Amino acid sequence: MMDILLAVSGGIDSMYLANRAPELFPGARFAVAHCNFTLRGAESDGDEAFVRAWCEEHGMPCYVERFDTRNYAASHGVSIEMAARELRYTWFARLRREHGFTAVAVAHNADDNAETLMLNLLRGTGSRGLRGMGDRDGIVRPLLDIPRADIRDWMLAHGCAWREDSTNADNALKRNRIRNEVFPAFAQINPSFIRTLGEDMVRFARVDDIADAWFRSVRGGLTTEDGAIRIPEVLALEHWEYALWRLVEGCGLSGPTFEKLVALLRRYRDEPRGTVTIGGKTFEGTGTQLVIEKELLLIR
Repeated sequence: MMDILLAVSGGIDSMYLANRAPELFPGARFAVAHCNFTLRGAESDGDEAFVRAWCEEHGMPCYVERFDTRNYAASHGVSIEMAARELRYTWFARLRREHGFTAVAVAHNADDNAETLMLNLLRGTGSRGLRGMGDRDGIVRPLLDIPRADIRDWMLAHGCAWREDSTNADNALKRNRIRNEVFPAFAQINPSFIRTLGEDMVRFARVDDIADAWFRSVRGGLTTEDGAIRIPEVLALEHWEYALWRLVEGCGLSGPTFEKLVALLRRYRDEPRGTVTIGGKTFEGTGTQLVIEKELLLIR
């Protein structure tokens, strides 16, 4: 029997997940995890009380954690949104590990997936960022095919209660601006654009799977035992730029910085031997530095 931990904020999507969980996971046992990020004062506490009451009414175990999100964001140098993400997924993983849950179910829907695709495109992304969300690392997203409008219709038709998050109207947040300003314009062009983008992400994922399989087939021998990247071996590949990106993608290089590295190595490969010097060149990432020594790219 599966034991599913439901991530429930009290908002409409997560309450839809909670109410429909027995249909989505037939035969499973459930518990609820609620994060109080203490960002909205009495409103946050009201969300917590609402979720606790729902769990008591439905006889469902309820885990609640209160986070000092602002302090975490300041001490770790990340945004409030990123801080909340890191805090909740770390806590979910701990609950899953300590209590033996099969998976953690979160309530991201088709609109959330489309919003994530737009955000990835706007800040720059590789093929992985075109895949949208998915199930991974013990997190399942059973609502990704369901548009937000369908969720609202179902909740209203069944008389189910939920809490409204006042920050959803704050268009200073990038995701909210896309949701509240950009998507209505898209809907005028294509009323079914959410479904269309979802189908596109499935196709993007298939192409990305092919690229990933190719990279795994060639990556042997591209690095030393210490993790340094062997530049001649990389440049010998047909799709060496993609392979290089996969090798350094965790280093926090900006797009322009990566392109400078590519341009340098392309000249080194194409121009007569000895005319382009690469030794000693450095490239700064987020918390890392890439340094070329002879024909090795070192990651520090």
